[in-house]
Amino acid sequence: MNPLPSDNLPRRLSRSDAKTLVLSALGGALEFYDFIIFVFFAAVIGKLFFPADMPEWLRQLQTYGIFAAGYLARPLGGIIMAHFGDRFGRKRMFLLSVFLMALPTLAIGLLPTYAVVGLWAPLALLLLRVLQGAAVGGEVPGAWVFVAEHAPANRNGLACGTLTAGLTTGILLGSLVAAGLSRHYAPEQVLAFAWRLPFLLGGVFGLGAVYLRRWLDETPVFEEMRRRKALAQELPLKLVLSQHPVAVLRAILLTWVLTAAIVVVILMTPTLLQKLYGISAAQTLSANSIATLLLTIGCVAGGALADRFGPGVVLSIGSAMLLLSTYALYLGVAHNPEWLLPLYALTGLFVAIVGVIPLILVRSFPPAVRFSGLSFSYNVAYAIFGGFTPPVVSLLTKANPLGPAHYVAAMCVIGVAMGLLGVRHAANALHVGQPEYRA
Repeated sequence: MNPLPSDNLPRRLSRSDAKTLVLSALGGALEFYDFIIFVFFAAVIGKLFFPADMPEWLRQLQTYGIFAAGYLARPLGGIIMAHFGDRFGRKRMFLLSVFLMALPTLAIGLLPTYAVVGLWAPLALLLLRVLQGAAVGGEVPGAWVFVAEHAPANRNGLACGTLTAGLTTGILLGSLVAAGLSRHYAPEQVLAFAWRLPFLLGGVFGLGAVYLRRWLDETPVFEEMRRRKALAQELPLKLVLSQHPVAVLRAILLTWVLTAAIVVVILMTPTLLQKLYGISAAQTLSANSIATLLLTIGCVAGGALADRFGPGVVLSIGSAMLLLSTYALYLGVAHNPEWLLPLYALTGLFVAIVGVIPLILVRSFPPAVRFSGLSFSYNVAYAIFGGFTPPVVSLLTKANPLGPAHYVAAMCVIGVAMGLLGVRHAANALHVGQPEYRA
């Protein structure tokens, strides 16, 4: 069979490319907001959905356990959606994933609490988090594949970085909403009713994302594979596991680095700083918003730098700087709380290595099984490492206030090593026929 043509000639993004990137990133922001808003209200949810006489550390651990359940459900949702995405089209799954996210988010905003229905409250919350996890399991890898296959070969990094910036914008929206509520409502009002507002708003966001994605076209790579009848004839995941085990391992390790950067530094740190050093929720959430803004900008810049210098170089340098800045944040705030804003902002900027990782992931698998390979590796890793990171970091923090920084540092070492050594072996081009990929 003749190889599939590819867009190998260097060129700028066209107007159509730009439209695809903007709509995909905006839709991703709205859906990712739905998934992560839970963590910004973890302390409140713990008080409302578990017995009042439960020890605080156990309540926090169980609340993060429900948060983790969303990650544990991601592989199943991701594998199913990726299978159909490789066989029947990327766009269909792109629409389905966001729709399946909006409904559970609305339902969480309407749930009765433990005081009303007892044990049924945390069980219902757990079920809805599982449904959210299944939806986002198909969303994130599918979105990276979608934008990368639309972009010209010399703009793959920018495309993946822009999409990742959209996802982090969802985190920023969550941080801004949480900060706004903490400023406009007293703690007792948040406990009484205001905690529901972000989830109800998220449901509306999700339905808006469904509408936006109706205007997107199927990727040229998939359309060409379908025209040439080059789609995977066997079960895509079977081909991935039998023919691309090294790529799977590489993607799992890189996803572990990504989870540490996002889950610990961006999602958990505001709550951790409140508990460790008594800093107010308003202060930590405001600093988190600035850090996430710089993260969003950094993802786009990091993707562009990866196109220019190679993702391995950017990943190695960025991981080393993230290690140093995370220790600076936790040590600095412990001694000088007024340094919170600049230190958190600097750390957020270097979390932007997460904008480079998707470029490596999408180029690790050939087009016919790309969605399945990326989705399986990414979601299994996120289920294991992302899901267990909150409770593990909580236990580390109980033993040592620098526990979160130690965890991030260990992952950064992996990031440096992968950038220097492992990434250069990713040989699959984004488009068949493209020159061999090198870090």
